[in-house]
Amino acid sequence: MNATTRSLPRIVSLLALATSSALAGTTTPEIERTVPSSNGFADARRPITNPTLFDLALPTTNIHPIAMFHRLPDYVDTTIGRVPMGGDVQVYALQFEIALNERLSIVATKDGYVNIDAETEPLWSDQSGFANLGAGVKYAFLLDPVSRTAASGTLTFELPTGNHDVFQGEGDGAANLIVSGLKLWNEFQLAAGAGVHFEFDDQLATTSFLSAHASYEINRWFIPLIELNWHHVLDAGDGRPNFSSQAGGAVPVVATFEGFDLLNFGASNASQNRDLVTAAIGSRAKLTDHVDLGWAYEIPLTDEHESIFRDRLTFDLVWTF
Repeated sequence: MNATTRSLPRIVSLLALATSSALAGTTTPEIERTVPSSNGFADARRPITNPTLFDLALPTTNIHPIAMFHRLPDYVDTTIGRVPMGGDVQVYALQFEIALNERLSIVATKDGYVNIDAETEPLWSDQSGFANLGAGVKYAFLLDPVSRTAASGTLTFELPTGNHDVFQGEGDGAANLIVSGLKLWNEFQLAAGAGVHFEFDDQLATTSFLSAHASYEINRWFIPLIELNWHHVLDAGDGRPNFSSQAGGAVPVVATFEGFDLLNFGASNASQNRDLVTAAIGSRAKLTDHVDLGWAYEIPLTDEHESIFRDRLTFDLVWTF
């Protein structure tokens, strides 16, 4: 065995010792991973207009008080010509939602107190009373906090528990089947909703709606928004004389339009003016991380005399916890 061969084991040992010494002060690098953020929807904002039908796609636990001031047109078109109306309607309601988990919640969408102030008595009269009650469930079938995208389906039932004096409490009840979507990009938000209101009998109208919302957070105190709503009569009511406190019960007989999100006349001639399209501007302000305040001013884009819509001012507060 020559000198080189005898030295080989020693050389290998020295190299191994040097390598282990060099690695002794290092750590194995970690692979960077993307972890979904539970706060991906922390800045999501609830729409304001069409509140009984247009909801946020996210299941949350919240309390949502609403105050609505709705002005009626001075005149409305009917089958007997143009009839004076005027006055306003105030609605005070309290919605709430209870999240059972991150995808499923119970929602209470319709309740409250309605007050009608008429300007053309005795044709129209001052009346007040409770609205129908509506509640159901919401399920988010798409919920991605990383891409900040959500989509949900909502099924609610409306019971005819309200007062006739304010165009409530008629029919055998109804169901609302609604699909909602939400997308956020930094401070910008888009939301949309579409659905059908099915009556369980032929007395009142079956209608559909399509709503859209866009908003941008300039700062926590000023989040301007714009919203659009399209209501459509799918099947008019039977037009039986009803709601005798207003126009002697003739509203369902002569009206050529419906009340949509606010009222349901059961007007048999509502197919003459099937559509109501409205636009709204407003803003939200974050009072705290869990409470925000909103307002929206809404006007019709269709002829106001072919609806009960002159304009509407809505205020709300959303307390999420």
